[in-house]
Amino acid sequence: MNNKLQASAVGSSAPRGGDIEDWRPEDATFWETTGKRIAYRNLWISIPNLLCAFAVWLMWGIITVQMLNLGFPFKPAELFTLTAIAGLMGATLRIPASFFIRLSGGRNTVFLTSAMLIIPAIWTGIALQDKSTPLWVFQACAFLSGIGGGNFSASMSNINTFFPKKQQGLALGLNAGLGNFGVTTMQILIPLVMTVGLFGAVGGGSMVLVKDSGWIFGKILAGTPTWIQNAGFVWAAILVPLVIAAWFGMNNLLTVTPKHGGTLAAFGKIIYLYGLAFAVGALGLYLYLPAPTGLGLLNMWVALPLIIVGCLGVMKMAAFGEMKGNLAKQFEIFRNKHTWSMTILYIVTFGSFIGFSMALPLSITVIFGEQHVFDAVTQTWTHVKNPNAPSALTYAWIGPFVGALIRPVGGWISDKVGGSIVTQVISAVMVAASAYAGWIMMQAYQSATPEVFFTQFLVVFVVLFAATGIGNGSTFRTVGVIFDRVQAGPVLGWTSAVAAYGSFIAPEVIKGQINAGTPQYAMYGFAIFYAVCLVLNWWFYLRKGSEIRNP
Repeated sequence: MNNKLQASAVGSSAPRGGDIEDWRPEDATFWETTGKRIAYRNLWISIPNLLCAFAVWLMWGIITVQMLNLGFPFKPAELFTLTAIAGLMGATLRIPASFFIRLSGGRNTVFLTSAMLIIPAIWTGIALQDKSTPLWVFQACAFLSGIGGGNFSASMSNINTFFPKKQQGLALGLNAGLGNFGVTTMQILIPLVMTVGLFGAVGGGSMVLVKDSGWIFGKILAGTPTWIQNAGFVWAAILVPLVIAAWFGMNNLLTVTPKHGGTLAAFGKIIYLYGLAFAVGALGLYLYLPAPTGLGLLNMWVALPLIIVGCLGVMKMAAFGEMKGNLAKQFEIFRNKHTWSMTILYIVTFGSFIGFSMALPLSITVIFGEQHVFDAVTQTWTHVKNPNAPSALTYAWIGPFVGALIRPVGGWISDKVGGSIVTQVISAVMVAASAYAGWIMMQAYQSATPEVFFTQFLVVFVVLFAATGIGNGSTFRTVGVIFDRVQAGPVLGWTSAVAAYGSFIAPEVIKGQINAGTPQYAMYGFAIFYAVCLVLNWWFYLRKGSEIRNP
């Protein structure tokens, strides 16, 4: 099943799929005659697979809104557990996924992890056909959807190995940026496919909206038939040809994965390590989530570090044979202080992008969906439905769209002027934009006509998303400068794993502050964090006398 390629002769070509024994992207002649074509073929197949991974991972932010509109018998707090579970598991699974490429090979990893996404996609579609489906079934679907979040680490680590250093910024920016379009694609496509019986009798019947809904073209009135199950089925239909393309069109680089052991052994290592992470994540969620789902013993800031440390510890202890030595070698990245500094800086960019993507629909729905009136007699706020409310499903996609679209630009600019300078500029922008966003949210949440502040709210969040998109490209470019080819892949995977917890942290923080009546404090807190990271970036990579100046 493995077609080995000896590509040392200039002008030789790789078979579609299979192993490549010789790979020298820094050799200009090899790159122009052989490497470029192979690298870009792998990139163009990687991008749509990663796009679907993002879509399946984050689809619960849209699905839960529509479940409320259709009258599913769950409280909003219960439905919020679905986005929390998917977000946390997507981040947790990135930890083992960051090591997959050097354990199992690029083609093997992308094929299997993309194919695994078909399971939660189909199961979600089946579960959504019946309002009497128990909550635990949806929670299980959201749990498995986390596989899509894990795929990012493996995908970025893989593409990094194919390109020369001088082109890694653009290549990683394209893979991540266009892959990030999965957020926008999902937010646009799911409301669209729910309006038609896309799969006929096989896809099941429709349900009737009990509340107004929306899509990219505006409001959808209550009483309209809706095929909510298409939110899951559509991704299964798209993934089938993509996983076939991954198998026949991608490659394993034996210079990176010299001993993956063959296809079945490679698959076994992926499933084994994912199984360990699933166990740790399930235990962490059980201890964090409130009853009846869990015990509610830990708060977020305790549960997340325990899950991260627990996942790393279990992987290290449970590894065996060749896997044990390979993991030990890759764990050496944790001895490098720059692994930790870049992890924090990537939280600023990707962590904010994914976190705001998850939190924005909720923020629009709660802050602008109700009129907020202060009763001077009782000294309390009352919140009633706002007839002029903007639809979250109509506008929530715009920010992630801009952030994903501009990400390759961040990589390209960073290739020209240096990643750390770009990171410094966008950090300053994010400090100002976050503070202003907090002020706008405060004004709207204390207004009987919050919709008058919506345009400013949307614009400032688009600015935030644009800054995170540019910064995503710049931080990845900096990783390529700081680390050698052996460590850069695992570092990229690790930093993206930790940053992905933003998909869990940001919605929880913003939701908590909204419930407390002070949504502005969440954004002010983010602004302070960005300011600290601005100083950190300057200290490590820009100040005179720093160990690594970039530039």
